[in-house]
Amino acid sequence: MGNKEGTQRPLKPARLNRIVGPDLKGGLNMQRKSISRISMIATPVMIVCGLLASGAPARAQSQDDGPCSNRTLLGDYGFAVEGLILPAPGVTIPVRGVHMTHFDGNGKLTQIDSIILNGGPISDWTTVTGTYHVNANCTGTILLLPSTGGFVNLRIVVVRQGKEIHTVVWPPFDGPNRTVTSVGIKAE
Repeated sequence: MGNKEGTQRPLKPARLNRIVGPDLKGGLNMQRKSISRISMIATPVMIVCGLLASGAPARAQSQDDGPCSNRTLLGDYGFAVEGLILPAPGVTIPVRGVHMTHFDGNGKLTQIDSIILNGGPISDWTTVTGTYHVNANCTGTILLLPSTGGFVNLRIVVVRQGKEIHTVVWPPFDGPNRTVTSVGIKAE
């Protein structure tokens, strides 16, 4: 703990991460500066490359500044429907069906559907009209008006850049309660 003259000086803490001689210190500082400069350039470049590689679509933002709008749904979608009709406590009736829906990109739709209730057909290619609204966050609503009368309210989630739609029948119900869902895939 001292030097040759007998004076005591506190020891400097050892630097474990680098031990260099006096002639290498300047080179080490230059190397650090070079790495720092490279990092300042490489980091933003890597971020941009990552965003480009992620496949994020390059499109104009909607008026709501989100990735979805009514224009996200444009064209024909085939749906598979399944669920339960709940006419009374403890009573469940299975429902299955398919439908083809055409979305016009402006909030209107047309559809044909075929539905089986409790094992028997209740509609065979019934025509349906309706309206829809897609929010900027890719959620939305649909109101279906079957040609046979009545209405069906749906809540929707649009996924896969508008290539797939998930729905659930939502109250108020025209008729008994139900838990019916569907998944629609865009026809290619």
